[in-house]
Amino acid sequence: MGDCLMATPALAAFRKFFEKDKIFFCANKTVAEVLRPCRFTNDWIVLKKSNPFSIAAELKKYNFDTVILLKNSFASALAVFLAGIKNRIGYAREGRGILLTEKLYPSKNALFEYKPISAIDYYLAIASRLGCDTTGGKTQLEIDESDWKAVLEKFGGYLNGKKPVVILVPGGAFGASKIWPQERFAKVADFLTEKFSANVFISVSPDEMEKRIAEKICSQAKHPIVNLSQNPITLGQLKALFSFANLVITNDTGPRHIAIALNRKVITLFGPNNPVRTGNDYADEIRIVADVPCAPCDKPVCKKDRLYCMESITVDAVCKAAQKILAG
Repeated sequence: MGDCLMATPALAAFRKFFEKDKIFFCANKTVAEVLRPCRFTNDWIVLKKSNPFSIAAELKKYNFDTVILLKNSFASALAVFLAGIKNRIGYAREGRGILLTEKLYPSKNALFEYKPISAIDYYLAIASRLGCDTTGGKTQLEIDESDWKAVLEKFGGYLNGKKPVVILVPGGAFGASKIWPQERFAKVADFLTEKFSANVFISVSPDEMEKRIAEKICSQAKHPIVNLSQNPITLGQLKALFSFANLVITNDTGPRHIAIALNRKVITLFGPNNPVRTGNDYADEIRIVADVPCAPCDKPVCKKDRLYCMESITVDAVCKAAQKILAG
């Protein structure tokens, strides 16, 4: 989710540059649900299978002239090569350079270590190579009107503007190492309710571990929280809900980028992840970065005996940041 959202400045640049051409986006169901509706594409190819031979067979039906690869995998390059697409543009990494006709080479700090760079700039470099105008660089999203109506019908009593709406995002697809302790999220939720009478939501993925995290936060909090894992909504409806948020407090994970693309106020908690990799120039974000020697390690599973990086972020620090935003 985060990667596709950080690619939107590049997608906008491609659309402007190829304004007279027909553009298709080829992606999995999750990416399509996050980005739709999208004015940067004429049509979608939503993949049902992930193996490169099936993808190649699907792409052959369209007789494409050019493909721009935003995925870094070898399999994605193999698929477009097998599909016989004449111009194949992307980063020469993961041993796939021989499959590309136009290659970019990411910068390295060492032989096997890529230099940290914002994903936004990483994707924009492809657009720049093609001659696109890459000024701007702001991520962006559109929301379907039907999703707004569905969210208002379901949660309208919480979204009437009388109380601030705060969404907590306590999960993280990257791995367990980036997850802030649930009891701390519960204390922050109580602070928001008691100090600002906020309507607090918890947003997690359908993953069972994340569902348990949400349940524990709700059980440990003294005041009611709207748990979206027990009130399921689509990704399109999630975007619509985020558009009502006065504040989003999140680990460094996908929904953070939804909030930024929708111009919400954001507090992001950084532990193992290097903030440079998801960097942006977004002024309405407060970043709280772990202050421990082992961070950032960029490892999905912590190798220490405890999560020192996430534990170094205190409840008080998060509450002070929230007060700064909501009091203003």
